[in-house]
Amino acid sequence: MKKLIIDGENLKITQIEPIIRGNVKVSLGKNVKERVTSAQRTIKKAIDDKKVIYGVTTGFGALSEAFISKNKRKRLQKNIILSHSAGVGDRFDEEIVRAIMLLRINGLAKGNSGARFRTLKTLTEMLNKKVHPVIPEKGSVGASGDLAPLAHLALVLIGEGKAIYKNKLLSGKKAMKEAGIGLCELEEGEGLALINGTQVMTGIGALAVNDSIRLLKTADIAAGMSLEVLLGSNIELNEKIHRVRPHSGQIISADNLRRITEDSDIISSHEDCSRVQDAYSIRCCPQVHGASIDALNYVKNIIETEMNSATDNPLIFQDTGDIFNNGGNFHGQPIALAMDFLTIALSEIANISERRIERLVNPLLSGLPAFLINNPGLNSGLMIAQYTAASLVSENKTLSHPASVDSIPTSANKEDHVSMGTISARKCKQVLYNTENVVAIELLCAAQALDLFTNLKAGAGSKEAYGVIRKHIQHLEEDRIISNDIEMMYNLVHDGKIVSSVEKKVGALSL
Repeated sequence: MKKLIIDGENLKITQIEPIIRGNVKVSLGKNVKERVTSAQRTIKKAIDDKKVIYGVTTGFGALSEAFISKNKRKRLQKNIILSHSAGVGDRFDEEIVRAIMLLRINGLAKGNSGARFRTLKTLTEMLNKKVHPVIPEKGSVGASGDLAPLAHLALVLIGEGKAIYKNKLLSGKKAMKEAGIGLCELEEGEGLALINGTQVMTGIGALAVNDSIRLLKTADIAAGMSLEVLLGSNIELNEKIHRVRPHSGQIISADNLRRITEDSDIISSHEDCSRVQDAYSIRCCPQVHGASIDALNYVKNIIETEMNSATDNPLIFQDTGDIFNNGGNFHGQPIALAMDFLTIALSEIANISERRIERLVNPLLSGLPAFLINNPGLNSGLMIAQYTAASLVSENKTLSHPASVDSIPTSANKEDHVSMGTISARKCKQVLYNTENVVAIELLCAAQALDLFTNLKAGAGSKEAYGVIRKHIQHLEEDRIISNDIEMMYNLVHDGKIVSSVEKKVGALSL
């Protein structure tokens, strides 16, 4: 079985999915043990020299002035895990938990946190053997790291809390025993090292970016199909137009759309028609999709930087022996802003997609049968699918209010500005899901409309996407349960089957 080497420096978003959703295991790089062990030696030397070390010889947060005697320091590390496990709400799904675990391993592997190598190995073993701690979704304010959710993760390492193992909900202790993993007794600084980071918001963000890359490619495919069946022009895709406004995302989307619609008999069949301009949802697609592509690429850079960062306090630098108690790398503001930005960018993809859906099902705008069905009146066809898209788009607008502009002081006002980054990330995840469904509905409608063009060949990419859709979803001849079709189409979008098939035909779509 393949393994990915984790060293705290080089993890990429493209490497995450095979670990989170597949069976690729992780192993620690050859230099990790020495870095981590050296950091522990640095801590022990500082203790021997009677230096003040936050969270090791002191309490936490507003209690950082409280001195902790030597015989109580191990208890302090257990106490922080117990007391900070204050999350509420539904638990994160196992994909998110795996992403959090992977990023916490990668962060600790940098050797700036103070956790022992044995503790890091235990966490790695849990990921590889699929022991998934139960982590409530709510409770992090995204500064001083994701304290509450990461504490729930750490509970299982010490035999507390709950975990999912082999699809069973077990106590943390039993799950570890059944998996054959030994428990940890935390030493100086380790409890704080396990929970003081941004790995929850970043883990959610990494998966959101991964899936958004696929979604934005799919959105171009859906738009290309809609352009064809709505008898749009390909003039708006002309390279000259986009060269004089050279935003990279706009150029990318226009190029994708040109290749998707290449050799379309449908487009060439109406080149001499009297229509001067297409509606904005068709004509301005490269500009709108392109802006979201640019936003996604910005967010991708932020997330990948954070994935390979040390986000703890204190930070240990074993090469010089420095221990800094007063850093703020745990503050989630970079992720909070980025996830709010991605949320808005995805909302706009859904927004414009829904407008194309409306044009497809509205006979006054499309020239096609009402709601794309035979015998309209007796059959409602895809009428309510547009309602569903409208509902999801409206929900997205509410969710797009940025969480990052809010702050409520915590810890007796010691932590007087917080990021709310984990709320930003959770909202983004919901908007991503909604947008995947809206694009799925557009593909359903576009394929249904394409069935009417029996004597004209669609563009290369449109034809390929249509073929995949019809392998899984039959033409809508008369009314049936539409939610089943939407669910199947959502799966084709989310799993990347539409994109991979089209890319085999027209080449890799850019992003």
